Amino acid sequence: MTQNSLTQTLTDIALRAENVSVYYGSTLAVKDVFLDIPRNQIVAFIGPSGCGKSTVLRCFNRMNDLIPSAQVNGRITFDGQDIYDRKIDPVELRRRIGMVFQKPNPFPKSIYDNIAFGARINGYQGDMDELVERSLKGAALWDEVKDKLKASGLSLSGGQQQRLCIARAIAIEPEVILMDEPCSALDPISTLKVEELMQQLKERYTIIIVTHNMQQASRVSDRTAFFNAEATHQGGKIGYLVEYDNTQLIFSSPQQDYTRDYVSGRFG
Repeated sequence: MTQNSLTQTLTDIALRAENVSVYYGSTLAVKDVFLDIPRNQIVAFIGPSGCGKSTVLRCFNRMNDLIPSAQVNGRITFDGQDIYDRKIDPVELRRRIGMVFQKPNPFPKSIYDNIAFGARINGYQGDMDELVERSLKGAALWDEVKDKLKASGLSLSGGQQQRLCIARAIAIEPEVILMDEPCSALDPISTLKVEELMQQLKERYTIIIVTHNMQQASRVSDRTAFFNAEATHQGGKIGYLVEYDNTQLIFSSPQQDYTRDYVSGRFG
């Protein structure tokens, strides 16, 4: 590989996890994860419950810092910079790496203020009306709410609330969006809308999605990471990364037997 191609390869990586392990107190939850997240792609994390998918996801914007007993070992870089370096401000990191949670969680404010809230906190000096409209359009929600921006965000349907949360995330202009099972509480029609939205958003953002829905992973993602868990003598579980590849290969010709068994429905 030439130096130029190596540089290009590194430039194309938004996030990199190197030998990452996560502890809660003295309990090892996830071990030895190596992952490269390419820029402007959708990466899906799949695997059975308790295998560490969401734990790893939360490492990428230091949400695990909010759990007092959590400790992250190894190295995670964002645009080549170690995000756990003492000089890194976690709040600024979370602005650049936004998050959408499993259950829609609009603020008990108007639709307009849900979008404007983060921008105001971050000292946004531009045209707020334009930002709100642009963010809602970016989340494919503008046409449905443009005549009721003063209404409570809590008055929207579940699917609309989740798209409002996505609009709120992109309003602060992140580079990466983390999605922790964003469709698990939604009906099939709302799920389809969010999936279509993800395809549009990857033109501007890098997206990592945790999902229990293998059909969803196969539909929306470019790359898929399959996690599994091994039992400990104490009766707990330790999550680990089994296989990570292009989504088509993970679902059609995986390299590992565990992956093949999982995607074919033999366990999970």
